[in-house]
Amino acid sequence: MRLKNILIVVKDMEKSKKFYHDLFGLDVIFDNDGNVILTEGLVLQDEKIWKRFIEKEVVPKSNSCELYFEEREIEAFMQKLEKLYPLTQYVNKLTVHNWGQKVIRFYDPDGNLIEVGTPM
Repeated sequence: MRLKNILIVVKDMEKSKKFYHDLFGLDVIFDNDGNVILTEGLVLQDEKIWKRFIEKEVVPKSNSCELYFEEREIEAFMQKLEKLYPLTQYVNKLTVHNWGQKVIRFYDPDGNLIEVGTPM
């Protein structure tokens, strides 16, 4: 068995596809009416579909998991993020861990937690 994809729930599919393309270069490889697979295995699912499947409310900013990306030029990434998405809500702006890794954490437009860090 192997892990195939990671799925996150989104309210506005077009806005989310643009966000993940603009910031991370992820492209659509499959689009099936509310279920979109992006490169790198990230799946976006329309919130209405998710609610119908699990019969529960979606809890944005639940902080129970995060998407993790690595970026060598993290300062340039931060400038890009602030330019393209100036209303981004940060959990923490640029932080340097005691082991030397630089990271930032923020929410996507739907409250999914994202961490971008320099490679270890």
